[in-house]
Amino acid sequence: MERESMEFDVLIVGAGPAGLSAACRIQQLANEAEQELTVCVVEKGSEVGAHIIAGTVFEPTSLNELFPDWKERGAPLNTPVTRDDIYFLRGADSARKAPNAFVPKNMHNHGNYIISLANLCRWLGEQAEQLGVEIYPGFPAAEVLYEDGVVKGILTGEFGVDAEGNHKDGYMPPMELRAKYTLFSEGCRGHLGKDLLQQFNLDEGKDPQHYGLGIKELWDIDPANHEPGLVVHTAGWPLSESGSTGGGFLYHLENGQVYVGLITDLSYSNPYVSPFEEFQRMKTHPTIKQHLEGGKRVSYGARAITKGGYNSLPRMHFPGGLLLGCDAGTLNSSKIKGSHTAMKSGMLGAEAVFEAIQKGSEGGEDLTAFAEKFENSWLFRELFAERNFSPAMHKFGTVIGGGIAYLEQNILRRPLPITFHDTTPDHAALKPASECSKIDYPKPDNKLTFDRLSSAFMSNTNHEEDQPCHLQLKDPEIPIRDNLPTYDEPAQRYCPVGVYEVVDAEDGSGKKFQINAQNCIHCKTCDIKDPAQNIQWVVPEGGGGPNYPNM
Repeated sequence: MERESMEFDVLIVGAGPAGLSAACRIQQLANEAEQELTVCVVEKGSEVGAHIIAGTVFEPTSLNELFPDWKERGAPLNTPVTRDDIYFLRGADSARKAPNAFVPKNMHNHGNYIISLANLCRWLGEQAEQLGVEIYPGFPAAEVLYEDGVVKGILTGEFGVDAEGNHKDGYMPPMELRAKYTLFSEGCRGHLGKDLLQQFNLDEGKDPQHYGLGIKELWDIDPANHEPGLVVHTAGWPLSESGSTGGGFLYHLENGQVYVGLITDLSYSNPYVSPFEEFQRMKTHPTIKQHLEGGKRVSYGARAITKGGYNSLPRMHFPGGLLLGCDAGTLNSSKIKGSHTAMKSGMLGAEAVFEAIQKGSEGGEDLTAFAEKFENSWLFRELFAERNFSPAMHKFGTVIGGGIAYLEQNILRRPLPITFHDTTPDHAALKPASECSKIDYPKPDNKLTFDRLSSAFMSNTNHEEDQPCHLQLKDPEIPIRDNLPTYDEPAQRYCPVGVYEVVDAEDGSGKKFQINAQNCIHCKTCDIKDPAQNIQWVVPEGGGGPNYPNM
């Protein structure tokens, strides 16, 4: 069957905050100049917003620039932050509230909003379409099209292929989507972004990228416990027991609901750590439990977070395209925010592309003008000023790392003249299981704490079961031969929905590594944390994965 091809001026991969902001901005510029441009966004989720999950306390800086009249347009920013509480959890039952004067400046959220990022993306998608952008959900970008060292577009995934690679009824071959410029905004650990980094050596001279796993639930809570606008952050227990870093959050949004979650830095060293179980334990702490008691969990999800910051930020331009948002790593982890920075990177990318096309470019150029725009923006200044936050947290822990952040942000009001670095990739941080203590996690009570499978169900995840496995092993022998004896195969624990299991082989030959790919919620943790870098996440058939409502 012959492969079809479509041509656009600009192609954008991923309908997240970066991609949709880029689409809106470039179409705004084209409309203002009365110039016709074809702008297309492809999204692997079943709809815009289906795969979008974040905290989210949202800083509206970029939205104010993109749509100054967003309130009149009905943007879903309904709950302004009214109060910030920060606690250091010293154990399972004790906590100390941080005095406001000793909280790093970036942790204050005056002027920000508690939102659903998924709903904001749905709204941005509507704005983009009204401006003239074409959006195609359910179309995964499977490969980058390269010609003579230039990005020419992407190849979409196949539809209707069974697990053995045979064509089923209704088979649809890949489609070539070609463009003058292709902008990649797949989110954290984008699989095409990984390919681009290698193809163009974009991360040369940079620190390794670092990541966290964010796990989140949406709860309906007792109205007596509800305080719209309240933001609670925690540090310390339970992660501190294993020497791991990260932190918890609980945000009161509208309609009697709260978000509760935990970010576990994937630089942890004990292979027995289970970020999912750590999150369940966190909810039992009185500081968090008091908000949730009497409530009901209504949704669950998880996603890796790109949090290396400025020191890990790759070159974002290359012949024929740009790498934007969390695909590059623009999140500001000292603020625990990446949506406003992703949006700004998309807007800067749109301006660089539009200027090139306006000058008569036929495409394929290396958009070096983007680097100048970035370096002259508040985005660069913000990320550069906070370049020490993540490496200080990793090197010195939450207390000393937080002290350095307070010194820079509140006392010096500028970064230290030195730069800290963390040069150990997250997957290389694991110690052998023989050097670590096992962690005895309590069983779920199904009221406050839950198991993985019921949680996966709450994410509305669905994949066509008879399709090629999108979680590929470079060497199928490594999990049992190497990872199991050395690390007690950590994939059993780092996956937040139980995709990976070590089970008895049916033929009695010993243990085997089982992949339940239909449960995958596309968090990318396995692609990041596997100690042998043996697991490769690739796109499944379009429309598969989670469907997040109000997350």
